[in-house]
Amino acid sequence: MSPRLLGLIVAALGLVLDQASKQYALNGIELGVNGPVRVAPFAEFRLIWNYGISYGLFRQEGDLGRWLLVALSVAASVAILVWMARSPSRLVAVSLGLILGGAIGNAIDRAIYGAVIDFVHLFLPDRSLSWYVFNLADMWIVAGVAGLLYDMTFHGPKSATKSGSS
Repeated sequence: MSPRLLGLIVAALGLVLDQASKQYALNGIELGVNGPVRVAPFAEFRLIWNYGISYGLFRQEGDLGRWLLVALSVAASVAILVWMARSPSRLVAVSLGLILGGAIGNAIDRAIYGAVIDFVHLFLPDRSLSWYVFNLADMWIVAGVAGLLYDMTFHGPKSATKSGSS
């Protein structure tokens, strides 16, 4: 299987899982109606509408900001597709596929709802430390960036052009 096809499959799978999980949070367990649901001593599902980007930065509540962020996501997705198409490395293609699936998943939320659906909340059992609320798309993006960093650190730019077995 070519790296490009593998990356596209990962992107599609990530997008489907992200959107399905968000629909389950909204319509299955109805977090907006029922409130937080504890799933472990250190985790709960809690509905948060993120009007910004990572960690709620650049919060946009108006239509102009919303559609600018959607346009930015679309532009980034096109750039990622071009990069993926040119990559002979499986690791880079999969990493880009994760980022692409996550970016499209969050862009869909923003286009439909005006905000991104975040619902996974992690914390220490005594709640002395609480992580931000996120979604599967955010996890895909972080994992994809980690894969790219791994590739850059251990394979460097020269090895990505030499072999497709990364």
